Amino acid sequence: MKISPVALLHKLNVVMLAALKPLGVWGIGALAVIDSAAIPVPIDALLIDYVVHDKPRFLLYCFMAALGSAVGSLLPYYLGRAGGELFLLKRINRQRYEQMRDRFAKQEFLAIMIPAMMPPPTPVKLFEFAAGVFEMKVFWFFSAIFIGKFIRFLIWALITITYGPAILHTITHMIHQHLSYVLGFSGILIVLLLVYVLRKVFDRRRGTSLPVEEN
Repeated sequence: MKISPVALLHKLNVVMLAALKPLGVWGIGALAVIDSAAIPVPIDALLIDYVVHDKPRFLLYCFMAALGSAVGSLLPYYLGRAGGELFLLKRINRQRYEQMRDRFAKQEFLAIMIPAMMPPPTPVKLFEFAAGVFEMKVFWFFSAIFIGKFIRFLIWALITITYGPAILHTITHMIHQHLSYVLGFSGILIVLLLVYVLRKVFDRRRGTSLPVEEN
């Protein structure tokens, strides 16, 4: 019987959780690496679960989850650095590419940190890939991802500690109950974020078009 990609992903998640979750702090770090590098893992829900069962070490869990996410993000970053330039140069000329790179460099830290702070389904890997394409320095890229993810995880941890473990069930129930509104609001946030980044990356002068070559 052929296994669907969704079912296969679910089985992989089950296996990984069974193997790594009992490792505590090291487990959340390893799962964060996997989630950020390749296989999606419900890392936010896992963090909340860790915090619920071990509140005194909530800062350590947030730190390890953020560190693991930053380590895992190096994969899409280096993929972009290895082949992203050729990918773009097939679509735009060298001069336009250099203009894009220069403008990205002016706001590169925020352009990476802000998406890292956003929960799924924000397409963080696209921003990580772009950072590699435009040769953002590894130290600043790693720092932006780490700080953004740490803020995101810390917010979840503080909400959990303040309102108790039932908050996850409440939030999940509300999301399912008002899924259309949540998706719409998330879509608006993503669009606004993309517009913000594009306005920082590309020239804002009136009449300047986005860097897409015309025939």
